[in-house]
Amino acid sequence: MTDENMKRRMRYGIAMVMLLILFFTLIILNINLGSVSVPIKDIAKTLLGQGIDMTEHDIIWKIRLPRMMAALILGGALALSGFLLQTYFNNPIAGPYVLGISSGSKLVVAIVMVLAISRHYVVSSATIIIAAFIGAMVTMGFVLLVARSVRRSTMLIVSGVMIAYICSAITDFIITFADDASIVNLHNWSLGSFSGTSWEDVRIMAVVVMITSVIVFLMSKQIGAYQLGENYAQNMGVNIKAFRVILVTLSSTLCACVIAFAGPISFVGIAVPHLIKGLLKTSKPLMVIPACFLGGSIFALGCDLIARTAFAPLELSLGSVTAVFGAPIVIGIMMRKKERG
Repeated sequence: MTDENMKRRMRYGIAMVMLLILFFTLIILNINLGSVSVPIKDIAKTLLGQGIDMTEHDIIWKIRLPRMMAALILGGALALSGFLLQTYFNNPIAGPYVLGISSGSKLVVAIVMVLAISRHYVVSSATIIIAAFIGAMVTMGFVLLVARSVRRSTMLIVSGVMIAYICSAITDFIITFADDASIVNLHNWSLGSFSGTSWEDVRIMAVVVMITSVIVFLMSKQIGAYQLGENYAQNMGVNIKAFRVILVTLSSTLCACVIAFAGPISFVGIAVPHLIKGLLKTSKPLMVIPACFLGGSIFALGCDLIARTAFAPLELSLGSVTAVFGAPIVIGIMMRKKERG
């Protein structure tokens, strides 16, 4: 083993240890802090089934643990979706929110929710995920059409932003003519939040995200070949057309799951993959994919903690918090890209 490989592995090991320490620290803080603070010793007792305070038991098991699990799973999904889109378009600023994919999912989910509530139907989690997936795929289709017509990556981003504005405008139009119950539900959901998550929601999102993430990880070799260029990937035996379809489908599935359960959450899909690549000093998928998922979980856990506790008992919009931390990173990426260009 060469010295370079030793240094790379050591760097990866140190980075993963740092991420894991931050990850478990945020898990404890998310359970501990809130409008009602739960002492750490009581957390351990309650988790082991030895707690006697039913109020603390209900706060931990019915509110904070499901919410924490949602942040963990969906934050990782959003970061992984961003990594796949950045790989597909070979653009560090590509992400579900910037390209308008989140807004497309939001539009279709809004239509389904308004129609269902107006007719007194109960919308299942599976229905919302399917609606979000359809919205993501349709929007992705428009983005791909634009990508074929324009050569400059900046124009692709601008087109994605315009698609997002159009979808958001149509969504607002629908909400304007919806009944009061629909408006309340859509308004709360459209701000982005992990609140109100149930254990049933956690089970569904865990199955969808984990299966999709495992498939992404198993495709690490093909993704790595694609990063080196289409010609190289073809020479390595990768079917480019099929690979592109799979990449879009996997990214849309992850994005749809996030939209269905937490609403639109901005900048996580762009910022986290970039931060992870910078931390690891590599874009090798075999290393980046697990770290990217872990980084997305950390980012979402941290932002959700701030949203809950900064002005407790008032709760901030999760999308606003992620934008505060994610937007400067995106600006930094664009400035660095301009300097290199």
